[in-house]
This record gives sequence, C-alpha cells and structure tokens, in this order.
Amino acid sequence: MEDTQRNETIMQYMPLIHKVVHGLKINNKEYDHDDLVNIGVIGLMNAIERYDETLNVPFINYAYTRIKGTIIDEIRKTSRVSRNKIKAVNDYYAAINTVQQTLLRTPTEKEICGHMGITDEELRKIYESVHSLADISLDDILFEDASNEKNLLEVLTDDNAIKAEDKIIKTEQLAFMEKAITLLSEREQQMLQLIYFEELSMKEVAYIFDISTPRVSQIHGKALLKLRESFGKVFDND
Repeated sequence: MEDTQRNETIMQYMPLIHKVVHGLKINNKEYDHDDLVNIGVIGLMNAIERYDETLNVPFINYAYTRIKGTIIDEIRKTSRVSRNKIKAVNDYYAAINTVQQTLLRTPTEKEICGHMGITDEELRKIYESVHSLADISLDDILFEDASNEKNLLEVLTDDNAIKAEDKIIKTEQLAFMEKAITLLSEREQQMLQLIYFEELSMKEVAYIFDISTPRVSQIHGKALLKLRESFGKVFDND
C-alpha cells in the first residue's frame, strides 16, 4: 500500500482507535489518552500491513483486534511487576490459606514468614508487590484466582464487552467489598479512601500520615491482602 493511501486509511479509522481507547479501563497512570491513541495507531498500521482479504473477516473487526492487542501488549511490556514477584504474591495467598486452615484463625505475620521460610523484609517486599499490582488491576488482586498468573497480569478490561451476568457479579462484588472494608483498621480504611477515592499520590498520603512513601506502599499492599482475605469471612457470613 502506498504511503498516501496508508495515511488516508489511518485517518479514516482514527475514530475506531478512539473508540477502543475509550472502551478500555486503565489503572496504570503512566499512560494518558494521547499515549494510548499513539500506540493504537501502531496497531492500526500493523493491521493495514497484515490484513488478508481471503480470510473473509471485515477489516474493521480485524483492525479493532489488532489495535486493542497492541495497546495491551505495550502496557504489559512496561509493567513494573515481574513474574517472580507475582509468584511470591501467589505463594503468600497459598500460605495464608494453608496456615489458616491449620490454626483455624488468621495467622500472624511471624507465622506466615515461618511457613514460607522468608524474613520480615521479604514479606514487606510482597506487600510492595501487591501495591504495584493494584496499579495494574485492583479487581484482579481482590477477586480473581490467585493461581492464575494471567489474571494478575491483566492490565485492561473491555467495558463494552461486559455481559448482563458480569454486571450482576460486579454489583455483588462491590457489596462484598463494602462489607470487607469495615473489617480493616481505621488507618487502613483512611488510606484506601485517600488513594482510590481522593486519588492522592503516594507522596501526598505519606505527608498526611507523616510516614515515608515506601511505608505507604507497604501498608497499602498489606491492606489489600487483608481485604482479599476478608472476602472469605464476608462470604461465609452471607
């Protein structure tokens, strides 16, 4: 395809790129709308180059998939959380379940460290990993199967693809979340309020609580882990 024709095609399908971007929910604040549109243009260009008419697939459908896939791949590629860190978080989830079933109560941090064979510092690193994962997808941290690495790595969700039953599930999850939050300490509740509702930065939250920024990330990660554990208690009581 000639450059002129390619440019005309790109301009023609720019509304499609904007539609894809608007239909995606991104918790990673490193990318703004224009960044995603620029990435989407690359996806569109790939679609133009690779489209095969013999497949009998409408170009707009093919382009939509390529645009969305390119954006997702780019965000995942720049994710701050390594697979090793994700494995550590998953191991933590497994340890919590195992120790809790043995003791029939919520284990202490010392008991968790003993079961996992890690130090206090390594446990704090896990809290920091959860803090970072929350920037990728809070829903995945709280609701998805911890053994499913793909879910934890999922950066984007397509709001346009939500089915009726999915909306019901989301409503139920929100109700359970509201109940589970009441089981957190007042400090943890205040911190989640500032981060997710007031949308303050970690530095601003650190200033309010008069603590270091790394300490905020640790408390935040720990609160999310406690929140996830609390869901089990909420489900059991319903």
